[in-house]
Amino acid sequence: MTPETARIDRLAHGGEGDPFGFLGMHRTPDGGLVVRAIRPNADALELIDARSGEVAGAFRKVHPEGVFRLEFPGLEPFPYRLREIAGDSAFEFDDPYRFGKVLGDLDTWLIGEGNHLRLWEVLGAHLREMEGVRGTTFAVWAPNARRVSVVGDFNLWDGRVHPLRFRAECGVWELFIPQELAENHYKYEIIGPAGNVLPLRSDPVGFAHELRPGTASIVKAPTAHAWSDAQWMERRGESSRRDRPVAIYEVHLGSWRRKGNHGEYWLSYRELADTLLPYVRDLGFTHIELMPITEYPFDGSWGYQTTGMFAPTSRHGSPDEFRAFVDRAHAEGIGIILDWVPGHFPADTHGLVNFDGTHLYEHMDLRKGFHFEWGTFSYNLGRNEVSNFLISSALFWLAEYHIDGLRVDAVSSIVYLDYGRKHGEWLPNAYGGNENLEATAFLRRFNATVYREFPSAMTIAEESTAFPMVSWPVDSGGLGFGYKWNMGWMHDTLRFFSVDPLYRGYHLGELSFGIWYAWTENFILPFSHDEVVHLKHSLLGRMPGDDEPRFASLRALYAFLYAHPGKKLLFMGSEFAQEGEWSEARSLDWYQLHDDPQRQGVQALVRDLNRLYRESPALYRGDAEPAGFEWIDFTDWTNVVISFLRRDPQSGAFLVVVLNASGLEHRNYRIGVPQGGNYRERLNTDAWIYHGRNRGNMGLVSAQESGAHGRPFSLELFLPPQSVLVLEPA
Repeated sequence: MTPETARIDRLAHGGEGDPFGFLGMHRTPDGGLVVRAIRPNADALELIDARSGEVAGAFRKVHPEGVFRLEFPGLEPFPYRLREIAGDSAFEFDDPYRFGKVLGDLDTWLIGEGNHLRLWEVLGAHLREMEGVRGTTFAVWAPNARRVSVVGDFNLWDGRVHPLRFRAECGVWELFIPQELAENHYKYEIIGPAGNVLPLRSDPVGFAHELRPGTASIVKAPTAHAWSDAQWMERRGESSRRDRPVAIYEVHLGSWRRKGNHGEYWLSYRELADTLLPYVRDLGFTHIELMPITEYPFDGSWGYQTTGMFAPTSRHGSPDEFRAFVDRAHAEGIGIILDWVPGHFPADTHGLVNFDGTHLYEHMDLRKGFHFEWGTFSYNLGRNEVSNFLISSALFWLAEYHIDGLRVDAVSSIVYLDYGRKHGEWLPNAYGGNENLEATAFLRRFNATVYREFPSAMTIAEESTAFPMVSWPVDSGGLGFGYKWNMGWMHDTLRFFSVDPLYRGYHLGELSFGIWYAWTENFILPFSHDEVVHLKHSLLGRMPGDDEPRFASLRALYAFLYAHPGKKLLFMGSEFAQEGEWSEARSLDWYQLHDDPQRQGVQALVRDLNRLYRESPALYRGDAEPAGFEWIDFTDWTNVVISFLRRDPQSGAFLVVVLNASGLEHRNYRIGVPQGGNYRERLNTDAWIYHGRNRGNMGLVSAQESGAHGRPFSLELFLPPQSVLVLEPA
């Protein structure tokens, strides 16, 4: 067998790793030309001289699997096309193997060193023009593969037809197919280093994917969406600053509301723009946080086991329809925060695991590379190319979809080597500790890069431990996040409110403890989806007693959330006191809102709390500094009452907040205040408009010159049971 015959055989059986060294037009040793092509479904193949349009020669079929060869003596290379004849049909096309390289030298350099911040512009599938011909480029990082082919609708999923060129300088395989393949489905067929054909892979930088259970990527044309949010983008940084009100409505798009006779269909991005956005605007939230809409195969993962880090899920429509949703949100004055998951990825065979036949994206050692609790793999964040892949994904959402913020999920699982692992299931770092030094370096790089490239965006960490300086700047030794979820405050507060009011006096310290560390981070106070899932009960379901005290307690909980230092987050359904736990498989129980004035009252309270929050700088300007908060009294265990001031550090204006967490009303309850005069009742959670009993102070209270709690003046108040009063100097 000659060397050429051996390569023909490899090509026919899909084993040729250097297609551009063999296919297309090449010089022969004697100075002639040879053209080779593989067309498995062709009966015959002709070469067309592109200069004249005439047939320059007929190929000889040199292998029954469709390998063709044509040799010319003593000619100079010339532009050509191919004509395939199959049965009674024939068509002309440009040969992919006559075109030059896809990636430029700078791109390969940056990819090779793991510092290409706009990776999505060169990897993935793109409609482009090369050498005056319109077509589609494909590029994928798979440095250890023996051969990579793109397969899809356009080549009948035959991996022999379109093998890619290997760029050894950066580990990328690339190909220009001279056909505009918009909306075609495709995957990559990869032969691993051991010589075995791997399961077909979706494109890691694919911009759209099939609706599950399909797993193919989809070629998308360049966006046709014309953004209209220039004004929002110019000023959006104002909406996320530490001294501005930030009230976040957390949403799972697949279950916020559904359609169909049995709620079996999701709303589209356009339908969500028409329903969700006006609803959120009416309630007064400043931001929507989307549970992950990066494409994911398993509904039950809620999006946190993603396989498409560059693609909005097709469950609700196309990429441009998602762009229109974000654009519409900005027109409504609402920022969009995306849950983004760089901590782990699922084991689905079409995804990233063992991508090129090696542990490319994940650690080889399961003690560093696998989350046993979730059954998912950890990214190898110490590998520059993997770190670059993730950071480029983050920048992609900010650049291409105008996302306003990224909330990084499960940061604790990233920064701790022993997170969720038993003894013997994890490896210590170089110093013998449990901190993942590669991961903390990645997070610092991620935050520094995001804030450098998009200064008006924000990043948020869901970090459930006391890992230090999560929201401190990188140059001060912090991880660099803009905000951190205050999980400790959330657990303490919910634990307190779940106790029978008769015994809450013994637990009053759980409400006051959060203040002692309130300014160690830039905190968001989250009542998130994690607190209302299976076996945890809804927020209303955690409240003790029968209906009236349960609803009173829930209203007090929400008012305490808005009065406490820290930005706010409330999960969907909680704003109208949904009774049941949340499930991703069904719509929220909207019928409960329509039928129950108590739930309507809770919804009205949330609307008024958001308005009070936005209108009162004392409730937000001092969130990140001690000057924004003063205790009046947090030691009245007998009456189960705490009281405090929220101050605007700039103007000195203040609000008085009093929480009566007991099941009893308190008459003539005295608290000290810093100045005399009248005080207006800005909020009373027992008001009739919230379906309370309308007990209170008739809207106005006069301060007395007899001091209390070390202050020169005092107020005598009527405190309804399980209520919060907010008062301000009239």
